[in-house]
Amino acid sequence: MAAFSGFAIGGIWYGPLFGKPWMVAAGMTEEKMRAVNPAKTYGLTFGLSLIAAISLAMFIGAGNWRFALFAGFMTGLIFVAVALGISYLFEQRPLSLWLINSGYSAPGIRGTA
Repeated sequence: MAAFSGFAIGGIWYGPLFGKPWMVAAGMTEEKMRAVNPAKTYGLTFGLSLIAAISLAMFIGAGNWRFALFAGFMTGLIFVAVALGISYLFEQRPLSLWLINSGYSAPGIRGTA
């Protein structure tokens, strides 16, 4: 279930909420978007989301949904957002791209909680 939630949240996050600003910040064009293999992209995305969900579940152990949500949030906020921030600083990527991508990871609801 957690791996599937990433698709739903990502579709909203990178669609109507932040789709256009993300494309600008990432240097993505409609042409580039059409050039990707959707089966490969979504298949690998699902596999990676599944690995993340299983790994986090193994790391935090059994617990109630509140703790799982908190652990997912903190993992996204601390580990993912910080790691992205460091990479983006060295790659000199825009702050707006970091905010969009980190914001997606921080809630812990994209498939890792």
